[in-house]
Amino acid sequence: MQSLGKYNSLLALLKAFPNEQTCVKHLEKLRWPSGIVCPLCGSARLIYRVKRSHGYKCADCRKPFSVRKGTIFEESRLPLQTWFAAIWLVTSHRKGIPSTQLARELDVTQKTAWFILGRLREVAGAVTAVGGPMDGPCEADETYIGGKEKNKHAYKRVHQGEGRTGGQRGKITVAGVLDRNGRVKAEKIAAATKEFLGDFIARHVGPNAKLFTDEHGGYAQIEKRYRELEYELEHRTVRHKIGQYVSGDCHTNGIESFWALLKRGHYGVFHHFSGKHLHRYLSEFEARWAMQKFDGTNRVDLMLESTPGLRLTYESLIAN
Repeated sequence: MQSLGKYNSLLALLKAFPNEQTCVKHLEKLRWPSGIVCPLCGSARLIYRVKRSHGYKCADCRKPFSVRKGTIFEESRLPLQTWFAAIWLVTSHRKGIPSTQLARELDVTQKTAWFILGRLREVAGAVTAVGGPMDGPCEADETYIGGKEKNKHAYKRVHQGEGRTGGQRGKITVAGVLDRNGRVKAEKIAAATKEFLGDFIARHVGPNAKLFTDEHGGYAQIEKRYRELEYELEHRTVRHKIGQYVSGDCHTNGIESFWALLKRGHYGVFHHFSGKHLHRYLSEFEARWAMQKFDGTNRVDLMLESTPGLRLTYESLIAN
């Protein structure tokens, strides 16, 4: 990642990019490190600069374009400086930032801030989509997203004695797998059964991985599923029911820490994750987890590098 300097604070970011021209130059260096390429036809043969704007014209397809073309910034009327500041704020708040606060920080409406967050969550999804199946030591677990019982109407609360199953009523099941090298992947699934948990793990855990889970019955047939594909997956469990949480290198503390962070963001910052947009919130938290050892400069630049090829219109964001 190329950078115009260090910007580990919002003030430093605004000093590094005081106007549209500096933002455009930086985005061009990140997007086209080996020279400008037309995003419309893919040609790099001959590109003309358009002096009246921060744009170009391709000699082959004869169409104008800018560095915003084919990115989440396309057709946005916001200055790139505002987008850069939004990226810094979103990646710097470990538990996330709500649209109401982002609107105040950027001096935009709450509706605009919500749309910004929607687009940046698309970028976060692109950041975490690379790497393929996890092949190192991995931890898998499941959790349930929904409101706290004390905050529900009385008729919706789980009655005492309904136990674990009752506590899941009305909540969304989310499966997660964490690579101890730094990556995490979480997805909404229909239920925490052998079928759905098995499908999720098969998509995200490679055959050479070492998998650690608790004793939940949904993980009981994982080795069998891999053997049917002629792979030998090493799978070990910790027995939480008898108070065992660590056995040598076998534990699920990492993925449980991710769940704790996600739920602190859920309850304390966003207050509600709709099922429709849950995958976007999960992508946001996954990306921040993957970038937790990055400084502010690298977090912003990685997000900027991941913007090409992504489009999200407001109509598609609010569509059913």
